[in-house]
Amino acid sequence: MKEIRLFEDTIVGISTAMGKGAISIVRLSGPDAIEIVNRIFKGKNLLKVKSHTVHYGHIYNKEELLDEVLVSVFKAPKTYTAEDVVEINCHGGSFVTNQVLKLLLEEGACLAEPGEFTKRAFLNGRIDLTKAESVMDVIDAESKNALKLANKGLRGDIAKLIEGKQQDLLDIIAVIAVNIDYPEYDDVEEMTNNKVLPKIKKLIKELEDILGKSNTAEKIKNGINTVIVGQPNVGKSSLLNALLREDKAIVTSIPGTTRDVIEGRLNLENITLNLIDTAGIRDTLDVVEKIGVDRSKAWLEKAEFVLFLIDGSVPITEEDLNLYNTIKNQNHLVIINKQDLEQKADVSLFNEPIYISTKDTEAINRLEKAIMEKVLDNDLNIDDLTYVSNARQINKLKEAIASLNQALTAIDEGIYIDFIDIYLQSAWNSLGDILGNVKDGSLLDELFSKFCLGK
Repeated sequence: MKEIRLFEDTIVGISTAMGKGAISIVRLSGPDAIEIVNRIFKGKNLLKVKSHTVHYGHIYNKEELLDEVLVSVFKAPKTYTAEDVVEINCHGGSFVTNQVLKLLLEEGACLAEPGEFTKRAFLNGRIDLTKAESVMDVIDAESKNALKLANKGLRGDIAKLIEGKQQDLLDIIAVIAVNIDYPEYDDVEEMTNNKVLPKIKKLIKELEDILGKSNTAEKIKNGINTVIVGQPNVGKSSLLNALLREDKAIVTSIPGTTRDVIEGRLNLENITLNLIDTAGIRDTLDVVEKIGVDRSKAWLEKAEFVLFLIDGSVPITEEDLNLYNTIKNQNHLVIINKQDLEQKADVSLFNEPIYISTKDTEAINRLEKAIMEKVLDNDLNIDDLTYVSNARQINKLKEAIASLNQALTAIDEGIYIDFIDIYLQSAWNSLGDILGNVKDGSLLDELFSKFCLGK
């Protein structure tokens, strides 16, 4: 646990979403939080109440009644920020909430910056950086699996995972340090390049496994970029509208209606798809349509999943086959549309296509289930999946792996163990950056706590 850092100012902010609702919560944190609220609250004397209690009363601006409220008092250090925290439950009108906020600012509180309550929780040692980032992941979660993963970070699973790998590194670093500085210390195993090598390889393999799971989990968290492709007038825009349950894209019987990519987010039970409806890919002399086709091709190259749409009411064309050949090696699903019309397409060339009509709700429901089976690994157990949750954390994990690979290269070149230690410490620091707990002297403190070198 970090040493608590004391802040002199008291911050205030509206913790609930803006707009009308049943209640709004105005939150304060800091040394004067209780006193500031007590000056405008008529009810119990908040300076004398017990921690973690709720009190009924009224907020007054001098003699003017502003609102009937419930005030919750939480005294340091057992609070979210490790400071005194007060939460005022107002009625949920935006005007009255802002009047309470304005009054608190006039009484000496400072307006909180975005995320400042969680920032204080981190700086005061209440949570580590992975937990702080997981708070936002919980708020942003749009599927059941995304919420599960966010809660794993919130309860500390990521921190435990990374701390374990840091400890494995520290075991090697500490013994190397003792070998170098205290060669007469007979109780410690002599660490040579040959002994370090398998330990480093094992760590690299474990970190790469975490990285692989993290890439999968990042897709669960942020959504999978899913491109709808097909010839003009096969029903791509109708499919987008049917999946989103709204008229997002313009639909006409005229081929080439969609001139640009249209995006939408589809939240299924366990996964989110970032849907991109593309312009029909074909050769065209229309300048505007050609720009849309070029953009469609660019999206197709970076697609993580492709919905390839065929019009079942007309024969398969050479253009259909050429387009299919460009996407068949990507993760994809072939969809035969317009099942409400007479079928003329020979679909025997396609493996396990899904048959739909965009007008048929049950068919769309079946398609959604097929999509989930296709994009989610059936062997993936979310309950067992622990991961680093964002681009910053993944980058730091890659940095640690790169440093360990540099150590392997140095060992192959016969460099002394003293210099291998530099790469190991770099990897240790990169892992510490994930947690936000690396500071000057921290590694030295860890080393001395591990060995009784003064005896």
